[in-house]
Amino acid sequence: MILFLHNRYRTTGGEERVVEDLLWLVSELLDEPAELISRDSLATGRARAAVSLLAGGSAAHEVAEAVRSTGARILHAHNLHPLFGWRSLAAAKAAGAKVVLHLHQYRLVCAVGVCFTAGQECLRCHRRNTLPGVLHNCRGSRGEALTYAAALALWQRRMLAQADAVVVPSRFAAARLRELGAPLPQDVHVIPPPLRTLSDVDAPLPRDGYALIVGRLAAEKGVEVAIDACAAVGRELVVAGDGPLMEDLRGRASRAGVGYAQRHERASHVQVRFTGTVSSEELARLRAGAALALVPSRSAETFGIAAAEAMAAGLPVLASDVGALPELVEADGLVPPGDPQALAAGIERRWGDREAGARGRGRVAEVCAPQAVAASLGELYQRLRAA
Repeated sequence: MILFLHNRYRTTGGEERVVEDLLWLVSELLDEPAELISRDSLATGRARAAVSLLAGGSAAHEVAEAVRSTGARILHAHNLHPLFGWRSLAAAKAAGAKVVLHLHQYRLVCAVGVCFTAGQECLRCHRRNTLPGVLHNCRGSRGEALTYAAALALWQRRMLAQADAVVVPSRFAAARLRELGAPLPQDVHVIPPPLRTLSDVDAPLPRDGYALIVGRLAAEKGVEVAIDACAAVGRELVVAGDGPLMEDLRGRASRAGVGYAQRHERASHVQVRFTGTVSSEELARLRAGAALALVPSRSAETFGIAAAEAMAAGLPVLASDVGALPELVEADGLVPPGDPQALAAGIERRWGDREAGARGRGRVAEVCAPQAVAASLGELYQRLRAA
């Protein structure tokens, strides 16, 4: 039995999907029974969440009881803040389980997890010095910033001390966590997320399609750079996702399109279409109609799930040369982050490039095929059981 722990964020994202896919992988490919214990920050009052975070977690006895009742030999823990904390890991160990700590972001040191604040990359917090997160109010609330700063400083080492193995999604993620001073063990396991659907159809790409962005509409995603780049070359852009910058980006798109119309003396301006959050079926349809996928991130991605999913669908990808994205995307598909001119040139270069799409699909199959991920994860589980 593999027991998963996961504290869902107030705003869902790629991590939730990865946890679901890993549960499926363990059950279907490793043929192991797997259960998930989840807690939801959105359903928890801020005061209760703050108390739990500062205490190092709450109701740890529930995790210990789950380990004993299921006979779980492995506890695979994902996001633990604010409701699980290190105490849940300690309780699981005391009940006889080995602990795998899976770090999807940089939240051991960074209160927002992405090392990006005030419109730029930020590495100010280091080891247990989390005061910069308070000074820059990275959480958007002074109370939350203080709470996270105190809790991360208090429990960072205690959290890692409970782990029998630490997993990260990329080599870059491990390097960045070490750069931030996180006290990682010498042996860190790099296991990319599995992609359950890998296209094996070499379909033609529509030359009259559009550029597609999929993701949360937040500052670190660089969507405004893509809007300016697509306006500069007269290409339609479809943005699938929601987030705090939706209205600002709509305004940006309107201004960029009008500017293009004026420069080129056209009556109608370039279209930017915002779909909001879409179903997996609708997302597949959007990818089928796209000529190119854009991942214009301005922060150091720990993996790049949006790029991987687009590559799996056979789309050529143009991404920022930042974080772990170069581990996935070929050199011709990388541009400097925050540079709309470079992105515009890349859009024209890779637009509808079927061969680039086929190469990307092959690359992501090597890295993220469920069988490959299952082999790595199964080997880790076996090693822990034998220890």
